[in-house]
Amino acid sequence: MKVNNDMTADFLRQAYGGESMAHMRYLIWAEIAEQERMPNIARLFRGIAYAEWAHANNHFNVLGQRKGVYTVAAGGVFGVGKTADNLQGAIDGELHEVQQMYPVYLEAARFQNEKDAERSFGYALEAEKIHAQLFKQAQDSAKQGKDMELDNLYICSICGYTGTGEAPDVCPICGAKKEKFKNF
Repeated sequence: MKVNNDMTADFLRQAYGGESMAHMRYLIWAEIAEQERMPNIARLFRGIAYAEWAHANNHFNVLGQRKGVYTVAAGGVFGVGKTADNLQGAIDGELHEVQQMYPVYLEAARFQNEKDAERSFGYALEAEKIHAQLFKQAQDSAKQGKDMELDNLYICSICGYTGTGEAPDVCPICGAKKEKFKNF
C-alpha cells in the first residue's frame, strides 16, 4: 500500500492516533465497568476496543510505505468517571468521528484518489456509527444503575464492524467471511 499525498498521510496518522487512544481508553473504562458490576458493558468496551484496534491497524498499514517520525495530533477524551460518564465520553468521541472527522478524511482521500485510505476511512466511518448506537444503549442502562443486556458480541477483524446476536456469513461493511469475526 502506498499513500502519495501528504494531506491524506497526515489524516491517516491523526486517525491512527485517535483510534489507538480510543482502544486504550475503552480498555481502561472496561475495568471501571467491571468494578461497578456491569460485565456486559465491560464486554462492550472491550469488544469495541478491538474494533478500534482494527481501524488503527488499517490506517497504519495504509501508511506502511511512509516512514519517519511525526508528531501526531489526535483528539481524545481523557478522564475516568462512573460508567455512565465514561459512556458519554465514548459517545462523544464516536459522534465526533462520524459527524466531523471521518467524512472530511474520506472526502480528502477521494479527492486525492487515495483508494487504500478511502477504504480504511470508509470502514471506520461505518463501524463508528454502530459503536455510537451501542454505547448509547449501554448508557441508558448504566444511568439506571444497571448492566445492559447484551447477547453475543462480535467484531469483524478486518473493518471493525460490530454486531450482536449471530454473526453474518459476510460482513456488511467489508465483505469479510464469518471466520474473520471475533466474539466477545
